[in-house]
Amino acid sequence: MKLTILGCNAATPRNNAQTTAQLLEINGQLVLIDCGEGTQLQLRKFGIKFARIQHIFISHLHGDHFYGLIGLISTFRLLGRTADLHVYGPKGIKEIITLQLKLAKSWTDYALYFHELDSDQSCLVLDHEKFTVETLPLDHRVYTNGYLFCEKAGKRKINTTAVADYGVEVADMENLKQGKDIQLAHGDWVKNSVLTFDPEPPKSYAFCSDTAYKPDLAELLKGVNCLYHEATFLEIHQDLAVKTKHSTASEAAQIAANAEVKQLILGHFSSRYPDRNEFLVQAKQYFQDVHLAEDGKGFQIS
Repeated sequence: MKLTILGCNAATPRNNAQTTAQLLEINGQLVLIDCGEGTQLQLRKFGIKFARIQHIFISHLHGDHFYGLIGLISTFRLLGRTADLHVYGPKGIKEIITLQLKLAKSWTDYALYFHELDSDQSCLVLDHEKFTVETLPLDHRVYTNGYLFCEKAGKRKINTTAVADYGVEVADMENLKQGKDIQLAHGDWVKNSVLTFDPEPPKSYAFCSDTAYKPDLAELLKGVNCLYHEATFLEIHQDLAVKTKHSTASEAAQIAANAEVKQLILGHFSSRYPDRNEFLVQAKQYFQDVHLAEDGKGFQIS
C-alpha cells in the first residue's frame, strides 16, 4: 500500500502547495481521494497513468476538495477513456457534475457512476475483490466523510523448500495459495500449513479530511496502519479551529494516540504559517510517529 500526496494546502492553491488530493495504491489498484483544483496537472507531474484510476472518493463539497473533478472527468473523455468510472461523495455531487456536462454538451463516452452518500453512520461503500472502503463520518460545516481503506487478506505464500521436499506438482500451487490441503501423487494428504506461510497482514489507511476535533472518531480508527488527519491550525488559532470546524495539529495527534494508529500524517495546512515545522512540534506532544504531508511526497504504508 502506497500513498502519494498530490496536494495538501487548505482553501486555495499556491505555488508548490496545491489543494487536497491524494492517490492511494492498494493491492495494485489506484484510487483518487479528493480532487482539488489542478489535480490532473499533479497526476501528470508525478507520472500517474490516468486510465488506472477506477474509483474517486470525495470527502465533501467545498471547492478545495472537488473543483478539479469536472476537469479530470472531461480529460478522461478527451483521452478516449472507455472504462467505467465510479465517483463516491455527498449527495449533490451528481447534480453538480452532470449539470456542467449537460451545459457544455460534453457527455462522457464512458460509463460514469455516482454513489451519493448521506448517512451519518459509518457504512461500507465499496467491497472490491482486493480491498474495502468504509466511510468515517466527520464534523464540518457541510456534510463530510473521511474514508477507511482496508486491504483484503492476500494469498498464502509458498514454502519452496517444503513443496520440493514433498514433491508437490506445479498444478497444485494455486490451490496451496488459496489455503487448500494437497493430495500427493501416491495418495497421502498434506496440510496446507506445512507447505505455505501466512500472507502479509492486511494493511489499512484512514483519510480524515476537514473536521472539528471529534474524539469518538478514534473508535473507528483503532489500530490502522496509517492515519491522515487534517491539521489546518496551530494551537495559537484554536478559536479559528472551533469557528470553522477544523482541527489543530495537537488535536489530530490526540486522535492518533487514542486510536493507537501506527503512523500519522498531517495536512490541509493554512497558508498563514510560513514554518510548518511547528505542526510537528505541537503534534509530538501527544504522538511520536508523525509526518507532514507535502506535494509529491510518497508514504509506504506498512
